[in-house]
Amino acid sequence: MKWPQRRNSDSDRRIEERPVLIHALDGFLGAGAAPRIAAAELSSGEGEVLYGFDVDSYYDYRARRPLITFLGDHYEAYDDPTLEVVLEHDLDGNPFLLLAGPEPDFQWERFVGEVHDVIEEFDVSLALGLGSVPMGVPHTRPLMITSHGTRPELVDRKNLWSAQVTVPSSAQALLEYRLGQMGHDAAGYVVHVPHYLAQIDYPTAALALLDAVVDRTHLRLDLEELRLRQGTAMAEIEQQIADQDGGELLKGLEEQYDAFTRGAAESLLANDEELPSGDELARQFEQFLARTRKDEAD
Repeated sequence: MKWPQRRNSDSDRRIEERPVLIHALDGFLGAGAAPRIAAAELSSGEGEVLYGFDVDSYYDYRARRPLITFLGDHYEAYDDPTLEVVLEHDLDGNPFLLLAGPEPDFQWERFVGEVHDVIEEFDVSLALGLGSVPMGVPHTRPLMITSHGTRPELVDRKNLWSAQVTVPSSAQALLEYRLGQMGHDAAGYVVHVPHYLAQIDYPTAALALLDAVVDRTHLRLDLEELRLRQGTAMAEIEQQIADQDGGELLKGLEEQYDAFTRGAAESLLANDEELPSGDELARQFEQFLARTRKDEAD
């Protein structure tokens, strides 16, 4: 375990209040880069590193090659991947722990064990995960968030469906599951990002996650700059759709979304005029935006 050599003045390295541990990993649950953007907003850049993970044991360098800068005749700088637990504070000085960095590619059980040790060491009250997945939803409607937790009392918002599904796992999902087995409280939010925006930075999704964090924890965060980025991004998306005549595709996604949120009894899918599926619409939108990006590059 890589604890920092310097110790706080607090006795036994304890934080006076029982902090929340927020984990936002860049990986499988990272559509629209929402967790990465959220983590950047939660980080002051000046927090104390409480624990550093051995990235070499977890990171697949060939699958996710870090960037290195070449200048003229030599390598100038290297973007070291880091995975750390950092002590941060909100605008009112309230402490919380932030675990951010690349999702481990290997040794998930070891990773869970290390996080568990951090939770025990700092008497963490709740481990709260942030994630995002691509879905067949339009960017013109409120983003859906799936809330989950190791106990029903920890699920603080109503989900729109309750069906059982089996999905590919992630380090975050396993972490929450194992912490529940160990008797620790763990919960999280997964925001549903439009398929066609999953591969670009989508500030709206990060804001949805951060707003959920604020509602639960009452941390006070300065999100004004991110809200400005959101406005700029939304304007660019709208302009691309208008320029490429993507209104019909967007309308189809909106109708699909509205039908779902009204419930099966009132679903537009029950009408004689059948709508294409969310996946079909998303594929069309992805192709539409891909053409747009290619045109801009040319």
